[in-house]
Amino acid sequence: MRGNPQSKIGKPKWYDVLTSQDAGNAGQALPDEVVLRFATDQGRALLTINRKHFLKLHRASPSHAGLILCTLDLDFAGQAARIHAALTGLADLAGQVVRINRPA
Repeated sequence: MRGNPQSKIGKPKWYDVLTSQDAGNAGQALPDEVVLRFATDQGRALLTINRKHFLKLHRASPSHAGLILCTLDLDFAGQAARIHAALTGLADLAGQVVRINRPA
């Protein structure tokens, strides 16, 4: 089962979500640095499965609105629940990296 998780579970009602598609950036093969800068300029944490590249960017420059780095997980609803659980209680993600791993 492949595809856009948003189309499977919808946008979470408890978060202000802006997808690359909604921002007009989908399908443009933008460099990771540009994607992170866009999110940072918007004051938005960035959620991605491209963990290695964005972790490298974080280490080079931790001045961002937050990174949520996920493993690929086709259980979209389960992953959304794990993301929500990890973010609950965090007041500010600025400069932080939150890792969301697929259960074994």
